[in-house]
Amino acid sequence: MSRLGNIGAKLYRGEVGYDFVAKRMLWYGISILITVVAIAGLGFKGLHMGIEFQGGALFTTPPTSVSVEQAKEDAKAASGGHEAIVQQLGNGSLRIQVGGLDTASATPVTEKLAQDLGVPAEKINTQLVGPSWGQDIADKAWTGLAVFMVLVVIYLAIAFEWRMAVAALIALIHDLTITVGIYALVGFEVTPGTVIGLLTILGYSLYDTVVVFDGLKDGAKDITKQTKYTYSEIANRSLNATLVRSINTTVVALLPVAGLLFIGGGVLGAGMLNDISLSLFVGLAAGAYSSIFIATPLVADLKEREPQMKALKKRILAKRAAEAAKGDAGQGDAGQGADAPEDAVAAAAQGVVSPRPGRGRSTQGKRR
Repeated sequence: MSRLGNIGAKLYRGEVGYDFVAKRMLWYGISILITVVAIAGLGFKGLHMGIEFQGGALFTTPPTSVSVEQAKEDAKAASGGHEAIVQQLGNGSLRIQVGGLDTASATPVTEKLAQDLGVPAEKINTQLVGPSWGQDIADKAWTGLAVFMVLVVIYLAIAFEWRMAVAALIALIHDLTITVGIYALVGFEVTPGTVIGLLTILGYSLYDTVVVFDGLKDGAKDITKQTKYTYSEIANRSLNATLVRSINTTVVALLPVAGLLFIGGGVLGAGMLNDISLSLFVGLAAGAYSSIFIATPLVADLKEREPQMKALKKRILAKRAAEAAKGDAGQGDAGQGADAPEDAVAAAAQGVVSPRPGRGRSTQGKRR
């Protein structure tokens, strides 16, 4: 078995682990900070809506030697001052997007672009998009998102309990907020591909969370009938048992998405790949983070507020305190009968228990 496999087996059996739940206030603080930055980016920079949502024209030119910056200036001048988004495609052609253009103004802009870029006007592919089409997509996306969240809450409340449903919903909103905020900070264009990516990450965001919740449900069965572990400790054990699995699945999912984002979008210049892959990459990473650091600690927080869990925790702490006091008393008795602490440690290491004072002498007397 590999080293990672050995660690995973030890995590599953509870032999090793990291106390994620005990440090939950740290994770909450980090998440709040990231969320505030994302919301600030969304508020100050805003989303860069594509022509599918605001209407406009899309010009695709044949291969040209004109730079992207020069093409932006030419497109802005040709369209009468409208801001243009220019992307260079892999074959040297340019993708020029200008918002706010209608059918009447698109033809003169095409001719002016052809003149400035030094390409034939008939070789420029022009596509016009009305804002109503993009608005229809946005409305359906919001409707789908609302229906999805309602169904998720209902399912989790039935399959597990309402506290897990609340925690999963908060983690989901956390992931969406971070993804949209980073989209605004990066300045990528919001297109139907972005909407597809955002809707896709919803399922991935809940995947690891549901797996941990399933293990937690089994581990917490008849929890009040034992006095060994509190609910938070069982939640942490369940989280550690699936930690390596969550990391492996997340890395495997992120690798192809990273290839789409950095190679397909960055090197080859495929605009649609950028739109989908960025939302998928950020959403997958945020979903893995929230399932480990947000959802499970939040469930433990909510559950520990129950009177039964408070009483259980009180009994467990009292039992541990009594056992610790008994152990200290036993160590005190052993220390009184030992002339040298080093000898007692050496004897214990060899599995030999030193006799109490007097026993050795009486035994020796009998032998004599």
